[in-house]
Amino acid sequence: MPIATPDQYVAMLDRAKQGGFAYPAINVTSSQTLNAALQGFAEAESDGIVQVSLGTALYLSGNSVQNRFTGSKALALYAQEVASHYSVTVALHTDHCPAENLDDWVRPLIADSVERRSRGLDPLYQSHMWDGSAVPLDENLSIARELLDASVQANTILEIEVGVVGGEEDGISHEINEQLYSTVDDARATIAALGAGERGRYLTALTFGNVHGVYNPDSVHLRPEILEEIQTVVGGETGTSKPFDLVFHGGSGSTAEDIASAVASGVVKMNIDTDTQYAFTRSIAGHMIGRYEEVLKVDGGYGNKKAYDPRSWGKPAENAMAARVVEATQMLGSAGRAMR
Repeated sequence: MPIATPDQYVAMLDRAKQGGFAYPAINVTSSQTLNAALQGFAEAESDGIVQVSLGTALYLSGNSVQNRFTGSKALALYAQEVASHYSVTVALHTDHCPAENLDDWVRPLIADSVERRSRGLDPLYQSHMWDGSAVPLDENLSIARELLDASVQANTILEIEVGVVGGEEDGISHEINEQLYSTVDDARATIAALGAGERGRYLTALTFGNVHGVYNPDSVHLRPEILEEIQTVVGGETGTSKPFDLVFHGGSGSTAEDIASAVASGVVKMNIDTDTQYAFTRSIAGHMIGRYEEVLKVDGGYGNKKAYDPRSWGKPAENAMAARVVEATQMLGSAGRAMR
């Protein structure tokens, strides 16, 4: 199947919420890691989400170009072609975009989707994330309201962050402290600003102690019960069961218990980057270290072209990352549940 259409993406999210499971959202950095993610989803018979980060968008355009719009568009067009050969449905998403990069990344992509829609074409990306965690909540939600209106015109879905995710990802960083926990009042403000779906579909990353990247588990205290409390209180006030479509950020390294609790509270998307990056790179490191006399021209030798051919280490690395994607689908409950 090709990349998800807007209607298919909505159906994916609905199926996850109603079925009590979530999709892994795998950050990719290249055609290799994209292929690994697709391979993993296919092997698990799971639909899924592939996403591009702020830094990756630049990287994909090439060192001498450095254009986020170009890099993102190039990956999406490549993904459309290769994904059409798989039997699962995959949505494309742009990850954390802070205020200073809206004009050189997300807004141009949304405008491109509006233009494509005017020609009867689907958007290249099915959703985009606005990361307003670095600005006051009122400003965060004001920008979110503007972007939600634009997303409706583009036939895409907006993701927002209400609260703060600790750690660092692509230069966006926050301390690990009490700001990592969203409150019921934060959620009420979100509904007041964006509605409960009547203004347009959006995903919400409410934070419950989440941290990006590699960290000491003793310094991180996930409290997924916060999500259940918010869904219950705000759901009662709006007359809606689980009013928020939730996103779990900083999913790498989380326990099965915390993941299960978050999914039971309405998480439909969990971001995974660190664990899949490590799986990919660990395989490459093993190849280079184990075969260094072939990879390098040591002491005047010639090495072994077959050992330093990028395909010789690239294929095993893709397989290793794909295996980690399969593991993620099993933990989140999406394995074996692809749309047919």
